[in-house]
Amino acid sequence: MLTQTTSRVLEPSDLDAALAVLDREPVANAFVTSRVQVAGLDPWRLGGEMWGWYEDGMLTSLCYAGANLVPICATPRAVRAFADRARRAGRRCSSIVGPAETTAQLWRLLEPHWGPAREVRRRQPLMVTDRMPDDIAPDPYVRRVRKDEMETIMPACVAMFTEEVGVSPLAGDGGLLYQARVAELVGSGRSFARFDPDGKVVFKAEIGAATDRACQIQGVWVAPEHRGRGLAAPGMAAVLRYALADVAPVVSLYVNDFNTAARRTYRRVGFQEVGAFMSVLF
Repeated sequence: MLTQTTSRVLEPSDLDAALAVLDREPVANAFVTSRVQVAGLDPWRLGGEMWGWYEDGMLTSLCYAGANLVPICATPRAVRAFADRARRAGRRCSSIVGPAETTAQLWRLLEPHWGPAREVRRRQPLMVTDRMPDDIAPDPYVRRVRKDEMETIMPACVAMFTEEVGVSPLAGDGGLLYQARVAELVGSGRSFARFDPDGKVVFKAEIGAATDRACQIQGVWVAPEHRGRGLAAPGMAAVLRYALADVAPVVSLYVNDFNTAARRTYRRVGFQEVGAFMSVLF
């Protein structure tokens, strides 16, 4: 057993200890937990390393280092250790994302070495609900996207991502990784949309991260020509109904604080703010 205070890259044999840390905050950690439950801690399968921070021989904090750098239940001393390790390794991630206070500490330590960022979103409210709204009827036209509809849903996904993140997901590898992720969500029945009579996407959203305790809605998008028509709230209610019935007892999402329209919609559907994330985009 480790007796000193130290950090190290976790190994597959550390899985139970890592899951115990992740389980302390099942909603905030849903993204990383869902990956670890499927892939374990093998870096090749996980798509990155899991760093662990030990206090008196006990694993107390984690940091996922893959396409995103994600601090998890990280104490200030753990954040310093993770920042040192990240600085030595060099930046390999496209973003840092996690609980706002912890991520801000991590970015303060890394910015002199990794900065400047393309964009810093310092407060992204984390919103949660565990029930259907009383006064918003789910849109009956929102349904699961079928596997043979990939060509139809993909342009909407690209448009949403580009609008949200500020760069196209097709850059770099021509979109191969992004297309694989969309196909994975469609194939697992976690991609939802409403189509117009011509088969074009009017509204879409996905259930991204999913564990048996919590899941996370992402990629919410209304086609520009259909905005302002009251489609978002019923569409969200429909996705929420699927999520609560088929995936997990608690449903979460996080949203940019400047997106007042989206925050208002989510509150109408019953989501309440329980914390905040922060994202640093490169």
